[in-house]
Amino acid sequence: MSTENNIDFSDVIKKEARGINDADLGEVQEVRQDNVITKAGVVDKEVYSFPKNLVERYDGHNLWFKVTKEEAESLYKVKD
Repeated sequence: MSTENNIDFSDVIKKEARGINDADLGEVQEVRQDNVITKAGVVDKEVYSFPKNLVERYDGHNLWFKVTKEEAESLYKVKD
């Protein structure tokens, strides 16, 4: 059984998204059927779209993903 089945995704909106080594992946903006959309940054906003199967856990404050900051930048960053 995957971890994502144990998470109430309606509760993760506006929570912090974190990756491996406590990488800052922004704030959860939206949860879609298969993806979680996050937005990071103050001025230049970075938008990421992570597959739900990368979710590791949710601790009530942070949604943790099994992804490094480098992987997020190269694989999951939404292009303008």
